[in-house]
Amino acid sequence: MSEATVHRSDVIVIGAGPVGLFAIFQLGMARLRCHVVDVLDAPGGQCTALYPEKPIFDIPACPRVLAGDLVDRLLEQAKPFAPTFHLGQRAESLCRTENDTAWRLTTDAGTVLEAPAVLIAAGAGAFGPNRPPLAGIETYEGTSVFYMVSRREALRDKRVVIAGGGDSAVDWALSLSDVAERVMVVHRRAKFRAAPDSVARLQALGESGRIELVTPYQLHGLEGDGQRLEAVVVADLDGATRRLEADILLPFFGLANDLGPISAWGIEVKRHQIPVDPATCATNLPGVFAIGDVASYPGKLKLILTGFSEAAMAAHAAYESVYPGETLHFEHSTTTGLPDAPAPTA
Repeated sequence: MSEATVHRSDVIVIGAGPVGLFAIFQLGMARLRCHVVDVLDAPGGQCTALYPEKPIFDIPACPRVLAGDLVDRLLEQAKPFAPTFHLGQRAESLCRTENDTAWRLTTDAGTVLEAPAVLIAAGAGAFGPNRPPLAGIETYEGTSVFYMVSRREALRDKRVVIAGGGDSAVDWALSLSDVAERVMVVHRRAKFRAAPDSVARLQALGESGRIELVTPYQLHGLEGDGQRLEAVVVADLDGATRRLEADILLPFFGLANDLGPISAWGIEVKRHQIPVDPATCATNLPGVFAIGDVASYPGKLKLILTGFSEAAMAAHAAYESVYPGETLHFEHSTTTGLPDAPAPTA
């Protein structure tokens, strides 16, 4: 392999979601350089790809922040440490180098990275929507059927049918009630599986007529010209159908997650997650760490702030893999300030 084709750094970060982006900052504070790989074309993970305009309420010191704005702030925080991004590329293979001093990662685009430590911040892996089994739905996707909302204003004055009973369905129903001409929420049960306060607000809007709760019903069919939707047909538990005139269908039935090639790297995987030491986030492979939703241990809370804490612990633990035998002297950022930006990596 030509030396010019190999990009070397201290740490390889797999995943550029919020937790991966904060890991860049934590690694930089430990004076560790990193390259970042993500299958998406832009940093931010699901916050960018699925709900950039959705508010997040559990980030410390930020009572309310839009997901897209959170990503922008994390990128700003990471910028002084000059990370190198390899976007639109899937991490394909991971193995030890010939001299056994580092890990070599190859992407599906042929990019080769080498580093003594690897941080897997892949969320729940590659994700895609769970599509409802409706005949011809593919022809409407991108014009009348959407599995995410990137711009709320794009749905102003539209007749919107939202299908699902979880947090995404409820949250977007509440948000779109201010801009859409009409919002109809289809769910097979009268009870919703979302935050109690959000459900209470949804029911209040239903009682006032701002939102129509279509329960207990489920999706049955679509009417239109194959691109532009005219109506969504729903059926009750007895099979009786009802026609909902609509311009937009938003099916929120969760995401299908897949760890993909990561499962073949020799890393221990249980139930689509990677067990780690909760003190260091170390996996069963030396020098390989997992943080964020992909990491599991007893008592784990799947919160962004938990992932932020894991990023800090893994960054400190990774220092030993990069500089064996050396001690990382930890000081608070209020004492040290920001370290000088690391030298660019090849």
